[in-house]
Amino acid sequence: MPDSAAGRPPRGTIAVAGEALVDIVPAPTQGYWEFAPGGSPANVAVGLARLDVPARMLARLADDLLGRRLRDHLAVNGVDLTHSVEADEASSLAIVEIAGDGQASYDFRVDGTADWQWTPDELSGALDDGPAGPVVAVHSGSLALTTAPGAEVLRELMATAVDTATVSYDPNFRPLLMGSPAEELPGVHELLGLADVVKVSEEDLGWLHPGRAPGDVVGEWLELGPAVVVVTLGANGVLAGTASGLHSVLPGRKVDVVDTVGAGDSFSAALLAGLHRRGLLGATARDDLYRIDRAALDGVLGEAVTAAAITCSRHGADPPTRAELDAEG
Repeated sequence: MPDSAAGRPPRGTIAVAGEALVDIVPAPTQGYWEFAPGGSPANVAVGLARLDVPARMLARLADDLLGRRLRDHLAVNGVDLTHSVEADEASSLAIVEIAGDGQASYDFRVDGTADWQWTPDELSGALDDGPAGPVVAVHSGSLALTTAPGAEVLRELMATAVDTATVSYDPNFRPLLMGSPAEELPGVHELLGLADVVKVSEEDLGWLHPGRAPGDVVGEWLELGPAVVVVTLGANGVLAGTASGLHSVLPGRKVDVVDTVGAGDSFSAALLAGLHRRGLLGATARDDLYRIDRAALDGVLGEAVTAAAITCSRHGADPPTRAELDAEG
């Protein structure tokens, strides 16, 4: 897993914007449930920090029992909370069901909760330089970019970030809380026009574009502006395309699946961490990202597949450390 081409560890922070909610998940002891920190963006921030990438979480964290637990979880994992908000509203909840094959499905309790009440003032200075250097990438997705009233504020943040940072987008659709695919598609296209890096699951594409082959959608989405579009295929691995015309398909890694909670988020974190180590994040590196070569592309994809597999082998959203990822490489 090489570092940047110049031989120096790359500097710069990745800011992650969106929800940090509490998952209510089946406990290892049958018949019991447990509360676990979750939320796709929060999982990505933790995954980045565990991979030794400076991560800044832009979240609205409730000042209640669950919100304080979320704050502690992020802080203990080394995530920068300087620009997170102490919110008056209650914490959001996701109720997770695990099928026999480890696949997770979700129900939510989110009406009026803390994660969605963003105001522009709360994000003032959110992309300013910090101790680890400038913000070189901004990542968001999932409910944060589709739930009113805060969705428009976060979309504006991503539009602003284009001038200085790489923009990363994971739709991570939650159909229970969204409109129809036809209603959501214009917003997806808007974000594809901003994004440099896009990661989407085969399941998400099946909901948004039923009957379409993932490879065909990758080509269509690349025409809207991203440098890299990646589709995760679960146990079957990943396929990707680039603006420069590269196409790549990598197999999955065999693993005894405990559950799939947080696996896609671990993939996103490792994908961004791999680009960070190779010096391919930030507005000044945008041309290099759009010309990413096959060795770099397959390298970051392989690391991301491995990170997701490790997470699937463990209970809940428990992304690997860089040492664990290196050991599997």
